[in-house]
Amino acid sequence: MAKKETKAELRARVDQVLAALDREYGTEYICYLNHETPWQLLIAVILSAQCTDARVNMVTADLFKKYDSVEKFAKADANELEKDIHSLGFFRMKAKNIISCCQDLMERFGGEVPKTIEELTSLAGVGRKTANVILGNIYNEPSIVVDTHVKRISKKLGFAKSEDPEKIEYELMKILPRDHWILWNIQIITLGRSICFARRPKCGECFLKDLCPSAQKTIS
Repeated sequence: MAKKETKAELRARVDQVLAALDREYGTEYICYLNHETPWQLLIAVILSAQCTDARVNMVTADLFKKYDSVEKFAKADANELEKDIHSLGFFRMKAKNIISCCQDLMERFGGEVPKTIEELTSLAGVGRKTANVILGNIYNEPSIVVDTHVKRISKKLGFAKSEDPEKIEYELMKILPRDHWILWNIQIITLGRSICFARRPKCGECFLKDLCPSAQKTIS
């Protein structure tokens, strides 16, 4: 039976993992969803549910020209908006949430995207993941976004145990330094898209293989 990792050993391994990620991917803040304004990013994240960022970017290129303000989205015809985003899947619910969200932005926040997680999550279609994307990318507020990559790889590394994204967020907040909260999502997405695939992770090629319990089991 493998010896249980002490808190000091975990802390040291976290630091090693972060240093390796910084070396491999750098520390620049990158957002994979194209946007020019906070409200555009908010809508893009709502659209990204169960969909790739690349596909969302293809749709928003024209969408943000047609609806070039929060007010236009708030007044949009639901059926027409559904047609505009049809290729992204779950288009009926997304269209409904976007219109409702933008109506809230106009009525409650003067057309501006709010700056607190409580206010953001009070908007239609906005959960903690979406709110944290906004806080990190728009307001530079330390936040941890738990998407499918972060959930899966954080568990592989032994940094999280829960299945619930919100609980994983709090688990990671306890062990990751605040200056890496935003970076964690950016770097882990890159790792998940290039090496640590869900079905066939390339553990033997991974620069974290000596620091990852899951990789050690796979390689051995």
